[in-house]
Amino acid sequence: MDVISADVANAPIIQLLGIDFCNVSPDAVIERLLARPEGARFSYIVTPNADHMERLLRIHGLRPIYQRAMLCLLDSTLISRFARKLGLPTPQVITGADLTEALLPHLNGRRVAVIGMDEPDFAALVRRFPAISFIHYSPPMGLLHDTGAFNCTRDFIIDTHAAFTFFSIGSPVQEILAYAVSGEPRAVGVGLCTGSALAFASGAVKRAPLWIREAGMEWIYRLARNPRRLAGRYLVSDPLVLLALCWTALREKFH
Repeated sequence: MDVISADVANAPIIQLLGIDFCNVSPDAVIERLLARPEGARFSYIVTPNADHMERLLRIHGLRPIYQRAMLCLLDSTLISRFARKLGLPTPQVITGADLTEALLPHLNGRRVAVIGMDEPDFAALVRRFPAISFIHYSPPMGLLHDTGAFNCTRDFIIDTHAAFTFFSIGSPVQEILAYAVSGEPRAVGVGLCTGSALAFASGAVKRAPLWIREAGMEWIYRLARNPRRLAGRYLVSDPLVLLALCWTALREKFH
């Protein structure tokens, strides 16, 4: 069973657009993760941002995957501030990148699996954290459409018995894979569905300056650096989440 810190155990759940977010401090999350006994059954953390939330609005079948997570943490300062301005209850923001950066220095000597990442980025991660016992597995693209590759990746995670497994293969495949692993009785450890967080932690990808992140404008920084890949997401899909928040605020005001 999990050893749960009092702060986490008593943390309220705040629902935003039908998603149950855990309103907890970063320190309490780290404390809970490090306190889990060795060999505890596999559980995982999800960190939905605007992109995840837009997808969850469209694909309700993904919701049980997020509901089964040990912790569901809001990964969007922009969403938080927008919701707060609308008068909606908002959970504390804990981004996947911030959680990863805070957790890694505590993992010296532990067995840590990394699913995804390019070889050069993984090598940079190993150089930065040489005391962590990393294990790397890079599955092929199109994992959701390749049952054999999906099952091989799932079995790799189970067989490594890593204390922590970072899923760096993008959403929603990382959450679906973590969900599949959690259904296997032999699986142990904690899974962190944090996308590109390890690329930032390794130094291979430069993150936005702190003042930009604190202003809730990290998405603008990322868009400017990679407009071809992110324009559709940030300028077309993600604004639908803001509209959904406006609709929620209006509905609550007049009911």
